[in-house]
Amino acid sequence: MQKLTNKEEEIMPILWKLKKAFVKEVQAEIIEDKPHYNTLSTIIRNLEEKGFAAHNAFGNTYQYYPVISLEAYRKKYIKTAIDNYFNSSYKNMVSFFAKEEKYLQPNYVKS
Repeated sequence: MQKLTNKEEEIMPILWKLKKAFVKEVQAEIIEDKPHYNTLSTIIRNLEEKGFAAHNAFGNTYQYYPVISLEAYRKKYIKTAIDNYFNSSYKNMVSFFAKEEKYLQPNYVKS
């Protein structure tokens, strides 16, 4: 599974939410920094090339849908992060987040 770009990571949740969508429907879901139709179309085609999305053709227009589920992507993404940043150890990851939680508490005061 190839890594998604930041823009692709912004588009996949929209495809997961809509389940099936034309480019204009995806575009309508974007609130800030709405890309031009052609730019968005290219991003979605890239998602298709990477195996994250596919399409049904309706004449000259395509309706896209996710090929990989959010759960499958999440599992792969988390596994890759754990492998890359926590020496493939869930224990190291949990320990890291437990420490971070401590520092993020509003009543935490450094000594």
